[in-house]
Amino acid sequence: MSQRDGFASGFFFGAIVGSVVGGVLGAIVASRADSELAAEQEEQISMDPTEAKKLSLRRRHIKSSETDSMEMETARRSLEDKIAQLNATIDEVRQQLGNVNSNSSQAVNERPLTKDA
Repeated sequence: MSQRDGFASGFFFGAIVGSVVGGVLGAIVASRADSELAAEQEEQISMDPTEAKKLSLRRRHIKSSETDSMEMETARRSLEDKIAQLNATIDEVRQQLGNVNSNSSQAVNERPLTKDA
């Protein structure tokens, strides 16, 4: 019973600490994003409104297309590497199983069929 009591208190303590840490990290990340947006908005205010909108849309499109294509390429390469590793592992296991199966069939054939021997 004492282990269960310790588990429950540890679980709740961990949940509380995790919530606090997550909230602090979330606030830090949000403040950084807000400061970047504020700087971009100040830059747009100093420009002509139509030019600012066009520039903003171009920046977002360029940033998203560059990051998306790079992320896709990175993910594709990573998957190709993992597939190659899996194929190599499968081949190794097949060879090992082939060696085991061929040895076991030889061992069975070498055994005498009578109980006397």
